[in-house]
Amino acid sequence: MAGEKIKSVPSVERVLSILEMLASSQRGLTPSQIARNLQMARSSAHYLLVTLERRGYLHRGGESGRYLFTPKLFELANSTLGRLPIRELAQPAMRALMEESGLTVHMAILDQNEAVIIDKAEPPHLHLATWIGKRMPLHCTGTGKALMAFLPPKAADRIISCGLIRYNDNTIVSPRRLRDAMEGIRSAGYALDDEEETVGLRCIGAPVLDEAHQAVAALSIAGTTQEITSDNLTHLAGLVRRAAARVSAEILRSSRESMVQAEDHDV
Repeated sequence: MAGEKIKSVPSVERVLSILEMLASSQRGLTPSQIARNLQMARSSAHYLLVTLERRGYLHRGGESGRYLFTPKLFELANSTLGRLPIRELAQPAMRALMEESGLTVHMAILDQNEAVIIDKAEPPHLHLATWIGKRMPLHCTGTGKALMAFLPPKAADRIISCGLIRYNDNTIVSPRRLRDAMEGIRSAGYALDDEEETVGLRCIGAPVLDEAHQAVAALSIAGTTQEITSDNLTHLAGLVRRAAARVSAEILRSSRESMVQAEDHDV
């Protein structure tokens, strides 16, 4: 392909490598650590880091000297997520689900083996510690399990092979148990996070499917164990499933309209 013959810009490559490295670090990194890990001159690393700091994407801790992300980078990512077409299509169904259930509603997509929240609808009296752009594990969250269950088997196996982190005693960390759970999710049409990531919280997720029956996103409701109980679980799961099906239908309708418009334009 012609694009493959175009040379990359080395300085841009190095900046992206720095950002990716910092993203995988919980405590940040010093300029020396970054230069050593990327095998570049410390002066080159210094100039790139200072530039990112001046533009407001990084800040350096006074005592530790470690570089960390500022909120600006997350705000940039979140503004992009907020413009996803699927988000606009899903908003009416999300608002309706929030009003019907009285619980917080999330919409998430799959990205790099994690579920990423792209929208949220929350009642005025509830305030869960979630936000647009938050990344969540697949194997122990409602949206994550709903997304994972409808992946092609080989794709799901690759995720499982990376390891299943235990968050508490309720977390499924057995590959066999998780595969059995995904089979149950496909059969029931919804996934349950029963205090598997956070003790005291439950989440019910359902997939948003495309024409190929693949999950392009997932909707969920989240609440405490007092709000989502064995008595109302079936009712709430039905609400989530219907909301996800409504979004799936909207995506299909939008896709067909786009195809018709494209055909009319060609004519």
